[in-house]
Amino acid sequence: MCNLYNVTTTQEAMRQMFQGFEFSDKAGNLEPGSIYPDRLAPIIRHDGHALELARARWGMPSPPAVLKTARDPGVTNVRNTSSPHWRRWLGPAHRCLVPVTSFAEPLGAGKGNQWFAATDDMPMFFAGIEVRGWKSVRKVKDGETTDDLFAFLTTAPNARVGAIHPKAMPVILTKPSEWEAWLSAPFDLAGKLQRPLADDGLRLIDQPV
Repeated sequence: MCNLYNVTTTQEAMRQMFQGFEFSDKAGNLEPGSIYPDRLAPIIRHDGHALELARARWGMPSPPAVLKTARDPGVTNVRNTSSPHWRRWLGPAHRCLVPVTSFAEPLGAGKGNQWFAATDDMPMFFAGIEVRGWKSVRKVKDGETTDDLFAFLTTAPNARVGAIHPKAMPVILTKPSEWEAWLSAPFDLAGKLQRPLADDGLRLIDQPV
């Protein structure tokens, strides 16, 4: 599964991608670079009236049945959208777009990662879900915290990703029509976006971009 990605898209570039929409920026100053689980990362979500660029912590609440202690490290990737645990967060109010410029899949123990980026440097977003003001124990030393959380959907891999990781790949959206549908359409329509990116939509790279 994808547990490492990179984002270098500027805040201004993201604003330009959503021209025609009311758009606010509440993310502060974003530093480009790699994103790891449980770290803050930029997402684009609804604020009730418009779209907003905000920061959230990577890792949605885990299903209670899988937790062995009070600590919840969070779930970074979501595949089974028919699960009651995830269905409550599939409406437009809980959907988000996660900016990404490259992502990694592990090559195996001690072999590092294979990085993937968009062909022709087209803009990419992961199809994400988010929840705000969630109380949980993410780290024992911090005790209970209240956080905005997110994760993104996965699906069957295309041929390019499948050669490295045969089980799954992130759901990647590259077209404005897909971005709008994911943010606003009923899930019986938006859920159709949970499919692999075309094989020629990604290229292999040695380092994150």
